[in-house]
Amino acid sequence: MTDAYRTVAGRASAQFEVRGSEFIGYVAPADDVDAAEAFVAEIEEKHPDASHNVPAYRVPAGPVSASNPGDVMLREYQSDDGEPTGSSGKPALNVLVQQDIRNVVAVVTRYYGGTNLGVGGLARSYSRAVKEAVDAAGVVEELPHETFALDTEYDDSGTVRGILESAGVEFDADYGETVEFEVRVPVDDADELRERLRNATSGRVGVE
Repeated sequence: MTDAYRTVAGRASAQFEVRGSEFIGYVAPADDVDAAEAFVAEIEEKHPDASHNVPAYRVPAGPVSASNPGDVMLREYQSDDGEPTGSSGKPALNVLVQQDIRNVVAVVTRYYGGTNLGVGGLARSYSRAVKEAVDAAGVVEELPHETFALDTEYDDSGTVRGILESAGVEFDADYGETVEFEVRVPVDDADELRERLRNATSGRVGVE
């Protein structure tokens, strides 16, 4: 059985003001670096006029799979995004480390209010923003998941969709020339699910 880990239950945010500066903390689940970077870009796009958008995340450095489920190296990343060195990104990341949360991304948006807070004041504000956003999201235990893609003809798409729905896994479907599914499944269940899909379609479903 693959070990569970702590992560946020979903997306959340928290907002407060310190001496005229507005801070907005955002958190979201993220299974890999691409997902974390996409969330950072989303917040930057949402607040293009912000003084700073400070990111921090802890996600698996490589793919999680049945052959590599457990001691996955974590990629820990943070940036001060123009704030004084060590005043923002590191305090934000430290909250995630101290709470032993992974597969998570945080971004703290700041609108400067005209009063310098000093390195200590900034560190307290950025860590508070992440803490409050994590509290708003809630922390849960999660099993490692992997994501894989399926490609099938329309004739088999109903069968594939039915199996995915009965398994209770997360998936997205794209109906083009063929039907493509992106499936997110607990690592421990992935091989069995792929085998079920192949058997049900006599091997016609493509699995990547």
